Parts: sequence; structure tokens; C-alpha cells
Amino acid sequence: MNIDAIMRTAPVIPVIVIDDVDHAVPLAEALVAGGLRVLEVTLRTPAALAAIRAMKEVPGAIVGAGTVTGVADLNKALAAGAEFIVSPGLTDKLGKAAVAAGVPFLPGIANAGDIMRGLELGLDRFKFFPAMAAGGLPALKALAAPFIQCRFCPTGGISLDNAAEWLAFDPVLCVGGSWVSPKGAPDKAVIEALAREAFGLR
Repeated sequence: MNIDAIMRTAPVIPVIVIDDVDHAVPLAEALVAGGLRVLEVTLRTPAALAAIRAMKEVPGAIVGAGTVTGVADLNKALAAGAEFIVSPGLTDKLGKAAVAAGVPFLPGIANAGDIMRGLELGLDRFKFFPAMAAGGLPALKALAAPFIQCRFCPTGGISLDNAAEWLAFDPVLCVGGSWVSPKGAPDKAVIEALAREAFGLR
């Protein structure tokens, strides 16, 4: 599955922070049951890599690593079985390593230079980050105009309140958000309901 197909799987990609690996499987089960199959586990906690391994056992889940900031993170994520890679930004070194690994890769961009660097690496699917702090939807509309081949996943400040507005913009294939995967011990019924609501946004 390539990054375009992953981005089109559901309108929202949960941005997940796992502090306790025991929370990983019930959280993933609830999200998948609600229709959100693409799960981005951020490498922000010591439990993240174990959480990726655990979540991959959940039927239907497509599990990737987020907050990948360098080649060492990339290698650890791939070793844990990450099926896609998301980074907050784009460097030539990380981009080349991800392309060489053949893994679906969604690098973060915030300006035209970032996009052009990605295009030079053969990439045309990007995470617009931090979406709200980087100028919101008007900024992405301005950025997308000269790069008609590119598609985006805005992340950062996206919530249930504004997700539909982002998703209505054609170059946006999905959004990333943490509101569907609240921190702490997962309440499966609540999370499945949040996921269903998010899945219905498109």
C-alpha cells in the first residue's frame, strides 16, 4: 500500500501518544472498530516502539510511526514493523533514507521550499505541519496552488470543529488529529464513538 492509498483510507489519521504499552491494543481496536484504520504512533514516549509492535496484531490496523526526526528513528520504526513513516519536517538525509527503504513516507512541510525539496526526492504527498500555527487553511490554499500534483494531510491544531473545513479543500486527502485518541487508559466505547464521528466527516 502506497502513501496515497494510506491517506485515502479514512478522513482522519489519529495522532497517538502511548505512555503505557498495555493501552495500545484496546486503543487500536476501538479506533479500527470506528473506521479509523490508519494509526500514527508518535515516537514521543519510551513505549512507542512496543506499541507499534502490539497494534500491528490488531486485525485491520495499518500502523505507522510519527515524529520520526532522523535516520536512527526511521530504522527503529522499521524494525518495529511500522508500515508507514510520518515526520514533522523534511531533510535530504531522512528523505533519501525513507525513499531508499521503500516505505510509504509522509514528510512534514510548512513552506514552498520544503515542498520543492520533497519533489526533488520524488515525493508529492505531504503533512502540512503545524497546520494552524503555519497559517491555517488560507496558507495551505496558497501553497497548494503552484503544486497541483501534491496532496496533503494537515496536522497540528486540527479538531472536530475545523476538520470538515480542511477536508472540503480538494488537495487535502485526510487530516491528522489527536482528539480521537485521548491520552490515558482507553475507554473503548468513547474512543469508538469518536472514531465513528471522525470517519463520517468526509
